[in-house]
Amino acid sequence: MRRLRSIAALCLTLGLGLGLAGCGLTRPPATVEAPFPARWHAPLPHGGSLASLADWWRQLDDPLLVELIAAAEAASPTLASAAARVAEARSTRVQAGAALLPNLDATASASRGVSGSSFGAGGAASSSSSSTAAVAPLTTLQAGLQSKWEIDLFGRLRADRDSAEQKFNSATAKWHDARVAVAAETANAYFAERACQQQLRVAESDARSRGETARLTDLSARAGFTAPADAALARASASDASGRLTQQRAQCAVQRKALVALSGIDEPTLERKLAASPAQRTLPAVGSIASVPAEAISQRPDVYAAELGVASASADVGSAEAERYPKLSISGSIGRMQIRTSGFRESLDTWTIGPVSLTVPLLDGGARAANSDAAKARYTEAVSLYRANVRQAVREVEEALVNLDATDARAADADAAVSNYQASFDATQARYQSGLASLFELEDSRRTLFAAQTARVSLQRERTEAWVALYRSMGGGWARPESPSMTSNPAAKVATSP
Repeated sequence: MRRLRSIAALCLTLGLGLGLAGCGLTRPPATVEAPFPARWHAPLPHGGSLASLADWWRQLDDPLLVELIAAAEAASPTLASAAARVAEARSTRVQAGAALLPNLDATASASRGVSGSSFGAGGAASSSSSSTAAVAPLTTLQAGLQSKWEIDLFGRLRADRDSAEQKFNSATAKWHDARVAVAAETANAYFAERACQQQLRVAESDARSRGETARLTDLSARAGFTAPADAALARASASDASGRLTQQRAQCAVQRKALVALSGIDEPTLERKLAASPAQRTLPAVGSIASVPAEAISQRPDVYAAELGVASASADVGSAEAERYPKLSISGSIGRMQIRTSGFRESLDTWTIGPVSLTVPLLDGGARAANSDAAKARYTEAVSLYRANVRQAVREVEEALVNLDATDARAADADAAVSNYQASFDATQARYQSGLASLFELEDSRRTLFAAQTARVSLQRERTEAWVALYRSMGGGWARPESPSMTSNPAAKVATSP
C-alpha cells in the first residue's frame, strides 16, 4: 500500500510538471519584416520565371572552369571551416534536444573484504592460540539504474533546442554561402587570367609593330632618307612597348600563381590545361531574373542565415527569461544488491522515487535579469543585421544588373572602335611607308589603336566580373530547404563535403 501511495504521488507530480511545461514564456517575434522594394530599379533580362542558377558555369561550355571551381572547393580552407562549424552546430543541436528527455545511467560495483573481532565474551583479549577467530571474506555485488529528469516548466529547454536548431540551419546556409563565394572568386581569377593573356597578345603585337618600325626607320636614317630624330623616336617607341610587354608578362605570371593557390593545382599542370583550353569564350545570355526582389533575394544563403539568426536570438531570449523562474527536477533509481559470505547468500532489491527538487531563484544580484537584457540586445542586433543584409543584397543584385547591361551596350562600340582604329592605323602605316605620312602621325595612330584594344580587353573583363557578381548576388543556385527548386539536400552536401 505504501508503494502504491508513492507511485500515485509521483504520477501526480509528473502530471503537474507536464501541465506546467506547457506554460512557456512569450518570446520576441522569430520572423520580422524586411525592406524589400516592390520592384527592381535596374534593367532586367527578358524571360519567364526565376530559374535555378546551379548550372551557371556550365552555360559557358568551359569544362576547365568547372574543373577549377571543383578543385578550389576541395582545397578551400574557408569551406572546410564552414563544414566544421556545421558539424559543431549539429552536435549542439543533439545535446539541446537530449536535455528535454530523462537521462538514464547504469551503475555496477563489486567489493570483497573481511571484518570480525578477536575479543572473547568477557571483553578481555583471549590468548594468541585461541582468540584468533576465523573470519570469512565478505563479497558485495551491486547493480542498478539511475534516472534524472528536469521538467521544462517555463520552456527554457525548448528554447535552447529551438535556438540550436536555427543555428544549425544557419551554419548550413553559411556553408553554401562560402561555397558560392569560393566559386565566384575562382571564376574571377580564371577570367582575369584569360583577360591578362588577351592583353599580353595585344602588347606582343604592339611591340612587334614598333620594333619593326624602329628597324626600318633606322635603316632609312643610315641611308640618309630619314632624320636622326625620327630614328631616335622610333627606337624610344620600341623600347617603351618592350617595357610594357615585360610588365604585362609579369602581371600574367602573378595572376596565374593566384589561380594556382586557389585551385591547389600545380603550376605546370595548370599551364597545360590553360593552353589546351580555348582562350576566348562568349558569355551566354543571362537567365531570367524575378521581377519581384523578395522572390530573388530569398534564395541567397547569407540572407537566409541572417533570417535564422533572428529566430535563434528570439529563442535565446526565451531561454534567458525562463532562467529567472523555478526549475523542477525529479530523480529515481532501481537496483539489486547481493551479499556472499561463508556459503551465505542474500539478495536485496531497492528502488527510490525522488527527490522531487524545486529550485526557486531568490537573490542573484541581478545576474539573471542582466542575462535576459543581454539576450534582448542580441535579438535587436540580429534584427538590424538581417535588415541590413537584405538591403545590401538588393544593392548587389541591382549593381550587377546595371553593370551587365552597361557592358553589353558598350561592347558593340568597343568592337567598332578597335575595327576603325585598326583600319586607320593600317592606312597611316601604308602612307608612312610611302613617305606620305610622318613618324609622328604613325605613332599617334598606333597609340590610339593600342588604347582601343586595351579598352576592349578591359571591357570584356568588366563584363565577366558583372556576370560573376550577378551569379553570386542571386545566391549561386542555392534554394531554401523548403523550396521545391532545391536541387539537393544541403545537409547531405555538408556531410559529404571535404
